[in-house]
Amino acid sequence: MRITIIGTGYVGLVTGVCMADNGNDVVAHDIDARKVEALQSGQVPIYEPGLSDLLRANLQAGRIRFIADSDEAIRHGQVIFLTIGTPSNPDGSADVTTLEAVVRQLAGAVQEPKILVIKSTVPVGTCDQLQRRVNELSQHPVTVISNPEFLKEGSALDDFLRPDRVIIGSEDAAAGDAIRRLYLPFVRSAKPILMMSRRAAEMSKYAANAYLAARISFINEVAGLCEVLDVDIDEVRSGIGSDSRIGHHFLYPSPGYGGSCFPKDVQALADTARRHGAPADLIEAVHRVNQRQQGRLFEKIVARFGTDLAGRRFAIWGVTFKAKTDDIRESPALRLIDSLLAAGAQVAAHDPEGLENLQKRYGERVTYQADSYAALSGADALVIVTEWNRFRSPDFGQMKSFLKAPLIFDGRNLYDLSQMQAAGFEYHSIGRRSVIPAGSVP
Repeated sequence: MRITIIGTGYVGLVTGVCMADNGNDVVAHDIDARKVEALQSGQVPIYEPGLSDLLRANLQAGRIRFIADSDEAIRHGQVIFLTIGTPSNPDGSADVTTLEAVVRQLAGAVQEPKILVIKSTVPVGTCDQLQRRVNELSQHPVTVISNPEFLKEGSALDDFLRPDRVIIGSEDAAAGDAIRRLYLPFVRSAKPILMMSRRAAEMSKYAANAYLAARISFINEVAGLCEVLDVDIDEVRSGIGSDSRIGHHFLYPSPGYGGSCFPKDVQALADTARRHGAPADLIEAVHRVNQRQQGRLFEKIVARFGTDLAGRRFAIWGVTFKAKTDDIRESPALRLIDSLLAAGAQVAAHDPEGLENLQKRYGERVTYQADSYAALSGADALVIVTEWNRFRSPDFGQMKSFLKAPLIFDGRNLYDLSQMQAAGFEYHSIGRRSVIPAGSVP
């Protein structure tokens, strides 16, 4: 099938490459000519395991190409996927103005019937509004379908190629069936393709992200109680996660969630509820708890060193919002770095993939170290923010030789308490008792 992708961000690029890899003829459009040129030459602007190799293979096979000409892109596709970002407005609502502008342009440019698939995360009712708009502006039939994405950064290719489910929201049976057939090669393991209304599809995306975010905020709030009550959150996690109704997924204490989806989607769903006069106390609380949790590591540092951190140096391991990505958007590390700098501290940051993006934000205000141990040199403490695998089994002796004092603030609970005790570290984690070796300053 001839497919057009409009928008070559994270979702658009993964969608286009995976559709091409299944034999479709894909054209991907972006208004950034330099980005188009780089992609056409096989250069991927984001870090996602396996994506570069898959892109180059499909470029070589001629199944995907990247162009800056929007009219040519619109003419190409029988099916057009819109993967335009919908960032948060200051009030938390989703900003769909760019998406709407693209749809208006597209409606005036189509020269034959098209299926327009909205993969962007949009408020409930947006696809209905877009359908009315294209009906007004287009001289040819354009059917709007909601097809929300459920990709996780770091495992996006596997999520697309072997999805848990595919959701297709359509009011047109024939168009919905065409998209269903497009996805059939990806669900050979009998995973479901769920056909539903456009509004239900839109709501499913928001509800899924809000629920997962709620689990994170829940376990973080319980972790805070555990610290006060001298209870180990790891034991509690085992106790509740073993219940088949609950499970262990998304029940890991952390410095809070970040990224491009959870923060904005939780706020957007809460905004939708407010606009329609529906109570959404739980959803509002999920966001508030996360905002508080993102400041938890800094609170622990202040409790240990005091509010004046002038002359102090802190090493940070992990600045991306999660492992296996270079994405620092809404990362808890940003809140921590901002707070440390404001308190007069120096920051040395290490991350396997995120340093380039971090440097764009902080410039010379932060020191950047490609080597994890070099980041520790002369630091008063190490702060672990992201759970990269390479941080799980470090050389503790080497760490102690670089640090001014053997002191770790661990936002991901990577290390065993008895191990830290034996290694002679002062160790503060989330929802567990602190390890204070004899002679350390409490």
